[in-house]
Amino acid sequence: MIDWYFGAPRRAYGLICLACVLMLAFGLYLQHVVGLEPCPMCIVQRYALVLVALFTGLAGVFRNVGLRFTGGLLALVAAIGGAYTAASQSWLQWYPPEVVSCGRDLYGMIETFPLKRALPMIFRGGGDCSKIDWTLFGLTLANWSFIAFTVLSLLLIVLLVRSRRAR
Repeated sequence: MIDWYFGAPRRAYGLICLACVLMLAFGLYLQHVVGLEPCPMCIVQRYALVLVALFTGLAGVFRNVGLRFTGGLLALVAAIGGAYTAASQSWLQWYPPEVVSCGRDLYGMIETFPLKRALPMIFRGGGDCSKIDWTLFGLTLANWSFIAFTVLSLLLIVLLVRSRRAR
């Protein structure tokens, strides 16, 4: 099974891209169907997932080994950034601050601010980063996100090391 995955790096990058797209779809499901409002840190993690999906998708398309390596390296940087953000959010959830400083009410932003100021605030997210809205097996979304980004990072490291050795 491992040789099937790592033996064909383009296939591996494609599967990582697919996993990222599925995680993004799940996040959108939680937001639009379940009704969980993403916080600013959740939005950053989504951007990191988009970047990992984009770079691994491109790495899977490229036949040139150098371009594939560069795409994998950029995906690794994005995955590490996502893991850092998820770890920071997990820390906030375990040790919430006395005063919450992230997040605003969406409708309050639209009513209070002009549209050109409200739009960037909307894309920053509006939920409370330290609030735990959803758990699975005792782990929060931030915990699961950290696990996912860590697994993605490890897979990308193995792919990059194997591609370097193959050269």
